[in-house]
Amino acid sequence: MTMSTSFSQKQQQYFEAARALLDKEKLKSLLFRLTDIHSPTGSTRAACNMLVDHVRDTLAVDAKLLSMAGESAAGYARLKGAGGGANLLLYAPIDTHLEGNDSDLPWVGQHITSDLMPQAKMIDDWVFGLGSSNPKAMVATLAEVFRCVREANIPLLGDLSLGFADGGMPVTIPERGNAGMSHGILHLLNRGGSPDFAIIMKPWNWVYHEEPGMAWFKLTVWGSLGYAGVPRGTPGFTSSIVPAARVILALEDWLPTYTERNTSGVVRPDGWISALRSGWPERPAFPSAATEIYFDVRVNPRTSPAEVNAQVDEFLRGLAAEDPELKMDWEMYGSTPGGATPEDSWIVQSARRAWEHIERKPYPEEPDLLGGQTDGSLLRALGVPTVRMGWPWPAEGAPENVAEGLGGMGATYIPDLIPCAEKILRTVIDTCTRPRTDVLP
Repeated sequence: MTMSTSFSQKQQQYFEAARALLDKEKLKSLLFRLTDIHSPTGSTRAACNMLVDHVRDTLAVDAKLLSMAGESAAGYARLKGAGGGANLLLYAPIDTHLEGNDSDLPWVGQHITSDLMPQAKMIDDWVFGLGSSNPKAMVATLAEVFRCVREANIPLLGDLSLGFADGGMPVTIPERGNAGMSHGILHLLNRGGSPDFAIIMKPWNWVYHEEPGMAWFKLTVWGSLGYAGVPRGTPGFTSSIVPAARVILALEDWLPTYTERNTSGVVRPDGWISALRSGWPERPAFPSAATEIYFDVRVNPRTSPAEVNAQVDEFLRGLAAEDPELKMDWEMYGSTPGGATPEDSWIVQSARRAWEHIERKPYPEEPDLLGGQTDGSLLRALGVPTVRMGWPWPAEGAPENVAEGLGGMGATYIPDLIPCAEKILRTVIDTCTRPRTDVLP
């Protein structure tokens, strides 16, 4: 249930003044420019630099580029309050989940559509291009909120910060310093960006106080190196691929039971088999001695990655015991914990009040369950009360063909973003124009 509190006439005036400055055309222009700068994980310096320059030059606000290894970077800007208030960070990642080149093929699908291209394209109120929706629309929307607060001269007590960083995508890129898995937000917080509260903008029109983590597993099924000219059943020649197929089917049967067992709160931690590797395509005459299976299991905030590892271990040991001829080993090779902010935290309740004000209805007791991992989990794990706010996603009615499934997360209808911007704007004013003692215990 949403807890009510006063929103004064003055605060309402501040909100209306800032809201009137929200500009669809400025938002569209910024999103187009940002989308047109390619920023795969580990190579975000150019995009961050453009946004830092944009904030500094258009708003006369102190903004800085936070460099990391290679071409990785984050950016940070701050509107100073008068003092005595809580500091609020508006945050979104800035890196895209795909490379935007031939290395994506054929894994993204049979056809390259505009949402997969690293070049921006605008049609009326639509912006297309790799990552134009996630993450670029989020960064651009928060920058627009930041602009409106600045230009409306809202008398803030607490500081309002705008942050964006590399590494928000659930990937790891070895050739670029193992970028990914929230390395950028950690860098930002460690370089002076740690706030009292944070708002992270991500898809879906709900207010989430908690988000899952993730655990990555590599499972290797062993056989022996073979030769296509050897008859089946020859002693010493054992396939790794055929038993791996049985393991895949067993794993696919088990994952829904894991999800059911570990669902609680607003988090539904699904799991998916995501990659397979075996042998040499250029040596098909020699069946491989090893077949590797990779899968991602989401981690509920009330379950540690170590506990998830134990659940996977129990299942696979049981599977091996049922088939003594099955030879396999496995490891968890990557993980991030889930994170939760108490529902009665100021920032969660303020965001829900803003949602109710804009949507003109009570916030639902049971929003859609969440399985997507974001930097919000790390923010919470590091002690920053964080709320996730968003917009209806994916956009419907695109005038361009877009990829099936997730695609490039690159189709944005600008009017969809405005209500979310209004909700975030109201939360900013509700939080940053009060004495610190009103919002923090």
